[in-house]
Amino acid sequence: MALRKPPLRDVHAGRDAKFTEFGGWDMPVEFDSIRAEHTAVRERAGIFDVSHMSEIEVTGPDATALMQRLTSNDVTVLDEGDSQYSTITTAEGTIIDDTVVYRLPSDEGGDAAYLFVPNAGHDQQMYDRWTDHRDEWGLDADVTNVTEEWAMFAVQGPDSPALVTEVLGSTPGLAPFEAREADLAGASCLLARTGYTGEAGFEVLCPWAEAETVWDAFVDDDACPPCGLGARDTLRIEMGFLLSGQDFHPEEEPHNPYEAGIGFTVKLDTEFVGRDALERVHAEGVDEKFVGIELVDRGIARHGYELTDEAGESLGHVTSGTMSPTLSKAIALGYLPADHAAPGTRVDVVVRGDRKRAKVVSLPFIDR
Repeated sequence: MALRKPPLRDVHAGRDAKFTEFGGWDMPVEFDSIRAEHTAVRERAGIFDVSHMSEIEVTGPDATALMQRLTSNDVTVLDEGDSQYSTITTAEGTIIDDTVVYRLPSDEGGDAAYLFVPNAGHDQQMYDRWTDHRDEWGLDADVTNVTEEWAMFAVQGPDSPALVTEVLGSTPGLAPFEAREADLAGASCLLARTGYTGEAGFEVLCPWAEAETVWDAFVDDDACPPCGLGARDTLRIEMGFLLSGQDFHPEEEPHNPYEAGIGFTVKLDTEFVGRDALERVHAEGVDEKFVGIELVDRGIARHGYELTDEAGESLGHVTSGTMSPTLSKAIALGYLPADHAAPGTRVDVVVRGDRKRAKVVSLPFIDR
């Protein structure tokens, strides 16, 4: 199957970007270097093309009921312009995907309207899930897959508020997890105070056809260089942020929100698919926990590398790992049995057959 292409694929190729397949999309992984792009975001600002992310719009009289029953957080607390991080779970409480839910201005009929953003390549899956359950439950809601109507950019870094103010022509006036409609470079956009790097930042959804205009309004090789998915990955690992399909997957890496360290997304006083199973987990506790791991010996922990105790008994495996550009240390994420998950616990990472000493550390790896 041919890879899907973001609207600026040719623009990125014109800058000699390197590309990778991600979630069925052909995306820029690196423009300059991962380290340089990572440093730009930590110290100044950078812009990411994240148009591979999915977007599903839900409107109509029963939009709130549908969103409430298919996401684990409480959408009824959202006012227009609010957003929240949430999970989508199976009946057994296993995470299918994580998502950000935006409460949009009410639709023409005065009913609540939502946009939720699943991860790359999940748009058809989530569209089918929403429409199948809507029909099964007899709810009156319109569900639209708008993934290829919206480009999405992430402007991240300590200088991002000043950059957005300059392009917007006024201060954004947004607290974290707030969003509003905004005119950016003449394009009607959704501007949100959200991100995936741990830095101050904004995410911009703009019409597909206006993508290049909005992108060019922010890109500056010195003040706000373009950044690829490689730096996005190192930045999010330093913060201990989950990556869908890698740090959790419903079949290959099945975990529930409590195991994954995001139990705050679960509101047990609401009714949603998976609620009863998660209530039992909440009452009984978890058998394993998502942790940060720092190597003591020289080596880099990669996805899939085995984790053992000092005696060599297997404890689990690395789900994400990298050499931290900020710390100049090898760091990793993974799940360990609850009795091995306390910070300071000695573990070993098996790197190409050799056991390397490591220790459990608190997340995030860096203080932001």
